[in-house]
Amino acid sequence: MRTAGLLGSIELPATEISVSAARAYVRDLLIPCGCPRVDEVELLVTELVANSVSHSASGRREGGRIRVEVTATGDLTYVSVADEGSATPLPVVPSQVDPLAERGRGLWLVRELSSAWGWKDDAAGRTVWFAVTDG
Repeated sequence: MRTAGLLGSIELPATEISVSAARAYVRDLLIPCGCPRVDEVELLVTELVANSVSHSASGRREGGRIRVEVTATGDLTYVSVADEGSATPLPVVPSQVDPLAERGRGLWLVRELSSAWGWKDDAAGRTVWFAVTDG
């Protein structure tokens, strides 16, 4: 049986180097607890952290921060990425994407590969989350 509850939380600078740092952090948390979908979770956290760095207030100001949190309960892995938010609403996720496009596929991948996903805005900023099941 996998570990239940919060596996870890990390605060990172809202810079490009944090994309790979978040990826490695998530991998290091999930491999020991036996998550069978580590590769997919890594890809999705990469997309969300990259979006935070590129599109949030955290990424637009010096000293901006983002937080990645990973929880596992039973056969569910839940990841959230929080930043300082954005003045613009979350973009519409396209129903299809150009496979050769260099941008614009992140949230599409999150929608397609996760079991569930969503976001919330509050006074602190924006949190985008996803969940994947083992099956």
